[in-house]
Amino acid sequence: MAEKTWVRMVTAQTPTNIAVIKYWGKRDETLILPVNDSISITLDPAHLCTITTVAVSPSFDQDRMWLNGKEISLSGGRYQNCLREIRARACEVEDKEKGIKIAKNDWEKLHVHVASYNNFPTAAGLASSAAGFACLVFALAKLMKAREDNSELSAIARQGSGSACRSLFGGFVKWIMGKAEDGSDSLAVQLVDEKHWDELVIIIAVVSSRQKETSSTTGMRDSVETSLLLQHRAKEVVPKRIKQMEEAIKNRDFGSFAQLTCADSNQFHAVCLDTCPPIFYMNDTSHRIISCVEKWNCSEGTPQVAYTFDAGPNAVLIAHNRKAATQLLQKLLFCFPPSSDADLNSYVIGDKSILKDAGIEDIKDVEALPPPPEIKGAQRCKGDVSYFICTKPGRGPDLLFDESLALLHPETGLPK
Repeated sequence: MAEKTWVRMVTAQTPTNIAVIKYWGKRDETLILPVNDSISITLDPAHLCTITTVAVSPSFDQDRMWLNGKEISLSGGRYQNCLREIRARACEVEDKEKGIKIAKNDWEKLHVHVASYNNFPTAAGLASSAAGFACLVFALAKLMKAREDNSELSAIARQGSGSACRSLFGGFVKWIMGKAEDGSDSLAVQLVDEKHWDELVIIIAVVSSRQKETSSTTGMRDSVETSLLLQHRAKEVVPKRIKQMEEAIKNRDFGSFAQLTCADSNQFHAVCLDTCPPIFYMNDTSHRIISCVEKWNCSEGTPQVAYTFDAGPNAVLIAHNRKAATQLLQKLLFCFPPSSDADLNSYVIGDKSILKDAGIEDIKDVEALPPPPEIKGAQRCKGDVSYFICTKPGRGPDLLFDESLALLHPETGLPK
């Protein structure tokens, strides 16, 4: 290892994902092995992603991490598992220009600095830990020149956060539960890339960005121990749904896709209610959004939109095309207008062109929206939704080569 003090850095961006066939319940808590397969859509990283910079230097005296600007401890088992697994796969690194030479066995002695930033609320049911651990593992693998492909890396990211394994690919992704006791076959594979079904439009209603009362980890453990419905779901229901969902995705069959997505979300929340003590992730606003979607789908005769909720009250609404997304946004803005002092620009974020398609330029246009005809006596619930994010299926992880995007200083390895 060259003696001169240097800092080697890598910055990566990783998307978040939303499961359409849910993961809920572990058969092994330590290795994070699930009781069933799951399938997710990767969301466009332009709107929902984690950016992580990892740095290594002989001048660092301990591993350190900063999340959204605050230093957090890396002593937790999940971080340690990811660090250990990537260090074990590290290869020799040489950068003659910077005078860096790291032998394979030097990695055990070197410390890393990690800075991570989510462009969306942490721990609010938007899979921030999934994007975070996926990004950590992907960035560390590039820093240490690990030779593993993304599927093999997904088995390491899984040990940080189960859903993280699905954020190592774009498009539609399947997490295979695996059978091996050591978890070696529990990994993610890409079913199709983001271009396969690119007419889909996704609108997320952020009902609350508060941290949830029952963490996913605690909730899952309680469900596995107490819910008979979970056992039935894992054994009888999910294996059939996975096959049907794969077919629906392959054939771009939105009717089947929507029916399966909504049913699986509802069953996941039924498992939460069947848990002792019961877990309530959705709230009244979540239920009203479901009612809006169900009434519209019913009035059209064929599904226009699918809904799915993870472990939180936020609705992820998947419209089958741009026209349906535009109509959906109009209906949502009628039912859930912003509070009086809100600015439309910060109330609908992400791909704002859908607002333009909906003929909405300012708050006056929202106030002038007609009530959805399928909802009798439709009420306007001002301020019940914090904001909306308009997005679409997106690509997998990427390295960012623009040094201005790095979160650590290139000379000190400390946060900028």
